[in-house]
Amino acid sequence: MMSEAKPLLAITMGDPAGVGPELCINLLNQTSILSQCTPIIFGDYECLKRVSDELNQPFDAKVISYKESLSRDMFSGQHGFVLDFSNINYEAFIPGVVSAMTGKVSFEYFDQAIDFALKGLVDGIVTTPINKFALNLAGISYPGHTEILQTKTEVPSVTMLLTSKTISCSLVTTHIPLSQVSESLISERIYEVIEQTSVAMRSMRSKEIVRLAVLGLNPHSGESGLFGDEEARIIQPAIERARSNGMDVIGPLAPDTAFIIQNLERFDAFICMYHDQGLIPLKLLSFDSAVNVTLGLPIIRTSVDHGTALDIAWKGLVDSSSLLEAISLASALCVGRH
Repeated sequence: MMSEAKPLLAITMGDPAGVGPELCINLLNQTSILSQCTPIIFGDYECLKRVSDELNQPFDAKVISYKESLSRDMFSGQHGFVLDFSNINYEAFIPGVVSAMTGKVSFEYFDQAIDFALKGLVDGIVTTPINKFALNLAGISYPGHTEILQTKTEVPSVTMLLTSKTISCSLVTTHIPLSQVSESLISERIYEVIEQTSVAMRSMRSKEIVRLAVLGLNPHSGESGLFGDEEARIIQPAIERARSNGMDVIGPLAPDTAFIIQNLERFDAFICMYHDQGLIPLKLLSFDSAVNVTLGLPIIRTSVDHGTALDIAWKGLVDSSSLLEAISLASALCVGRH
């Protein structure tokens, strides 16, 4: 339970070889962020200092060692904090180049942030990008943040929602090969995503009723079975169940026309069957401003909607808009929850 006027947010530094450290430096220089929440960077102080020196940016934060005995009372005041893990081996580190070491340390920041949230030491988590290849090199067999969260919080299912002022998309399946999507679709899961999205969008949009569009899987939504039967066999039953439970749901829509301008204005969110079905239109329309929200958790977690961007890491080129939006949304969700 929050006792402060402002929520405490764990901001994970992400993979140090990517843009995460620079994003963290940028947010600490945003007075608007410090008015919304108290950010605690879960990362490596030396890394952040090197980035700020490289880019000639100010870096003002209170540093607390991760090894200290920690309590919420330690994170008070009108400034940001760095929870210093001191876990980067700089002899084996090159900005812009991921490795087993960068995968390992980025996992440690996130893993501990989840523990802090579960213990009530922070009110929510905002994540900067990790690199899935680096995680794999480190022997960490998760495809991303979402799957780590589900395992750590021991919930039966979670939903990835990407949201912006222009477009919002929830994903039924996430980081799996396209060849596995059809066999992974079940009506129960689709209904679950519809329900979780409906609840989340009502809260975030302050609406009693939200309108949701469910996409088909196949071209022309199967064309009455000519191009596939998943729509009639799997997707339609989930839609009918949602309608019977009072949700305003339409579909399955043909994927190639689902995102026309009229539908962007008509629907609060789109339920998409696989990763790129939702992420391509979302990133086309809201690449710098969309926020990733994980639904179905006992804790609050938001994230940027982009990756580690190794090609521009440590060069002063990253756009912080998505992170700032993620922090603003997490702050509002924390206040709303309490």
